[in-house]
Amino acid sequence: MKQQLDSQKIEKLKKYIATKGKNGAVIAFSGGVDSTTLAALAHQVLAEKTIAVIAQTATYPPEEPKDAQKAAQDIGIPLHIIQTEELKNPDFQKNPPNRCYYCKKELLQKILTFAHSQGFRAVFEGTNHSDLQGHRPGYQAVQETQDVYSPWTACQFTKTEIRQTAKTMGLSNHDKPALSCLATRIPFNQPITAEKLYRINQAEQAIKTIVPIQQLRVRDHNNLARIEVATQEQHHFFDATVLEKATQALKHLGFLYVTLDLEGYQTGSMLKEVVFEAKT
Repeated sequence: MKQQLDSQKIEKLKKYIATKGKNGAVIAFSGGVDSTTLAALAHQVLAEKTIAVIAQTATYPPEEPKDAQKAAQDIGIPLHIIQTEELKNPDFQKNPPNRCYYCKKELLQKILTFAHSQGFRAVFEGTNHSDLQGHRPGYQAVQETQDVYSPWTACQFTKTEIRQTAKTMGLSNHDKPALSCLATRIPFNQPITAEKLYRINQAEQAIKTIVPIQQLRVRDHNNLARIEVATQEQHHFFDATVLEKATQALKHLGFLYVTLDLEGYQTGSMLKEVVFEAKT
C-alpha cells in the first residue's frame, strides 16, 4: 500500500511540474538532496525546458558550486551560476530573526531575472513540507513572489520522502547532510559581515580535515566558537589529540574560546536566544 501511495505522489508531483513549468522552469539549485531531486524530476518531465541555477554568494561555502556542478552533470541538466548580493542589504546585515526573508527575496529576484532572459516563466524552489514545521521566514518571500513555486510543499513531500525518492532514482547525494547558509551560525541581531562568514567557513573546513564529521556547525559567538555535531558523531571528539587540534585551529582563526555543544547539532539553535530574550 505504501509503495502505491508513493507512486501516486510522484505522479501528482510530475503533473504539477508539467502544469506550472509548461512555459519553461528554472530550478533554484544548491546541490542538496531537495533541489537535486527536484531538478532530476523536472528534467524528466520538461526536458530542455528546464535549467538549474545556483547562486555564488559569500553566505555559502565557496566549494558548494563545484559539488552542485557534479550533481547537475549526473542528472544531465544545464547549470548556470549567478551572483547574489544580500550582504549589500542593510536589513540582511542587521541579522534580524526574519533575516532569511531578505536573502530569499534577493535570490528569487535574481533567478527570475535570469529565467526571463532565457524565455522561461516559472521558478521552482525546494522548500519541503517538513520545513514548514520550523522557523522559515524565507518561505514568506516565496509566497509573495509571482511565478515562484514550491513543488515539494504543494504535493506535501516530507524530507524523508524526498530522500527515499532520491535513493530510488539512484541519486548519489540522497544521504547528503542538510546544508544551511553560513549566516545561520551568527546569533540573531549580531551584524553579518563577509569576514565573519569567511571565518566560520574556515573553521568548519579546518575541523573536517581533523576529524571525519558529516553534520557540523560552528556557531560564532564573537570570541567564542560553539561546535555542534550530530550526537552520533560526538564520539570523534572524545580524544585529547582531536580536541587539541580543533582548539588550536579555531584559535588560530581568532576565537578566544572553543566549546563543544553537549546537546549536539540542532536546526535553528540560534532561536533559543530570541525566545529567551522574549521571556525576560
